[in-house]
Amino acid sequence: MPEFLARPDPVASSAGGSAALPSPHGLPRVSVRRAGLPRTLLCLSHLRWDFVYQRPQHLLSRIAKHTEVLFFEEPRRTDQAEAWLDIRTTEDRICVLTPCLPAGLTQAEDERVQRVLLDAYLAGINAWDLGLWYYSPMMLAFTEHLDARLVVYDCMDELSAFKNAPPQLAEREARLMRQADVVFTGGQSLYASKRRFHHNVHAYPSSVDVRHFEKACKPLPEPLDQARIPGPRLGFYGVIDERFDTGLIGSLAVARPDWQFIMLGPVAKIRPADLPQADNIHYLGQKSYEDLPRYLAGWDVALMPFAINEATRFISPTKTPEYLAAGRPVVSTPIADVVSRYGDSGVVRIAGNASAFVRAIEAALVDGADRAAFIGRVKAVLAGSSWDNTCADMLAEVEKCAS
Repeated sequence: MPEFLARPDPVASSAGGSAALPSPHGLPRVSVRRAGLPRTLLCLSHLRWDFVYQRPQHLLSRIAKHTEVLFFEEPRRTDQAEAWLDIRTTEDRICVLTPCLPAGLTQAEDERVQRVLLDAYLAGINAWDLGLWYYSPMMLAFTEHLDARLVVYDCMDELSAFKNAPPQLAEREARLMRQADVVFTGGQSLYASKRRFHHNVHAYPSSVDVRHFEKACKPLPEPLDQARIPGPRLGFYGVIDERFDTGLIGSLAVARPDWQFIMLGPVAKIRPADLPQADNIHYLGQKSYEDLPRYLAGWDVALMPFAINEATRFISPTKTPEYLAAGRPVVSTPIADVVSRYGDSGVVRIAGNASAFVRAIEAALVDGADRAAFIGRVKAVLAGSSWDNTCADMLAEVEKCAS
């Protein structure tokens, strides 16, 4: 079995002091804590902090203003014989813990090593008042023994329906539901599914940082890789995986060679060779959250070309309100949570096949022609929808359990 090492975060270890008591990370402790929150909140996530910026990052960056947040993400494989915990601190004062494990371990060995690494770290920082915030039920295997005052399950997706889902996922989620003090869901469809299994379930659909995305409502410097692409531009950003309808994009590109399809985001769980290729389809790769408004500012219509399958049955895409806040008309396939929340909004058009999608895009191009009027309708639709409000409401439910 591997040896175990701890590698400190060079940023944290070199940080300066303050009048507050120092934290185990070398940074000043959060001086104002919300009543009831544990001193340390450990988030267990199947997503990496530096992957696509989405629900966990929005919520936890806000929670970190009130208490210390640790973000334990999925392992990284190395060619070394020892295992270690890579530790760094983000600008949002979140301590990201990445287990670095030798290749070739079994799942049981993986979980045992992660337990050893995490236990040693928590002992080293004297995490005597601990809360657990789960995104991945699989991580219950090496955290179930922890003495936590609070257990939260933020169920943002039906992970068991995703491609290559672990066979143990459903059973571990059932265990987690029994242990959780409160369960949140990322949308109404998930809420309807999960509320049968827990007495304290609350739906908090995707929200939006309006101030960030409304930058795209005004002219912005054009990104170099998009500047060369003519219009009209129809764009998508997000993970391109089994939830993405590759056939639909291919059909649209053939049907309207005068339209330009811009795809931003990493490709996962599908072969890049299986992506549709055409002169008017442009794969520009993953972009930072900060750069998204610059790309959106150059689009005429924003797309949500999701496949209708088990993996998309319960999704509530964060990009819907983000696209809208950027002042872009949206065309989506009939995802249940999109239809129920935005289907009658007048700012999102729903289309079930390629020909209907073409017609919907044509209508959306007309919608966007009067940008000021469209933005006025968007503001009415998004009124009160913000990650600040959502996070505050979720914390209020958490504090009821933690008091």
